[in-house]
Amino acid sequence: MSGAVEEFTKFYREQKQELTKLWNNKGKLTYQVLNLAMIVFSALMMWKSLIVLSNSEAPVVVVLSGSMEPAFQRGDILFLNNNDASPPIIPTWPMDFGLGPIRTGEIVVFKIKGRDIPIVHRVLKVHEQILDDGTPEIYMLTKGDNNQVDDRGLYSPGQMWLKREDIHGRARAAVPYLGMVTIILNDYPMLKYVMLGTMGLFVLTSKEQA
Repeated sequence: MSGAVEEFTKFYREQKQELTKLWNNKGKLTYQVLNLAMIVFSALMMWKSLIVLSNSEAPVVVVLSGSMEPAFQRGDILFLNNNDASPPIIPTWPMDFGLGPIRTGEIVVFKIKGRDIPIVHRVLKVHEQILDDGTPEIYMLTKGDNNQVDDRGLYSPGQMWLKREDIHGRARAAVPYLGMVTIILNDYPMLKYVMLGTMGLFVLTSKEQA
């Protein structure tokens, strides 16, 4: 324990010394701040690009419960696509530009009005109806693989089916357990701010390599 305290104290002193040097060198301080801003801007651009390619406002989601076990475990990260157009001759994985209509058996991410957290479940039934203007309307019933009953108890009061606009994406690829970091940070918000602050500190105090 004493060794860990000593290492932390050494780290604290080094970072404090670097921040002092940085504060006294306004030119380098400006450069490091711009460097940090570029990193944040690049991350935002990558996220926006994924949104455009996938046609989903949340192209990457974390599985928060065990309702889809064994297909997906709590903490898995899912990559989504929300395009319905016919697939191209050479699809791009995992963000295929078009997947065709949603079919029974697909795993989708949907949101219910009044609830902030999206749900990852499988399409149990698909019902298609032709509207008066001749356009098709698709209705879906979903269910978690590990649940005993369908999702009608989760839908809004009186809602029996999901519509296409309720679907925010269709699962195309997954990375096991990597999302546990997100779950832990959500459970302990202070830890999130500590991590973000530490990352920003590292960027600001990082030394240029010769």
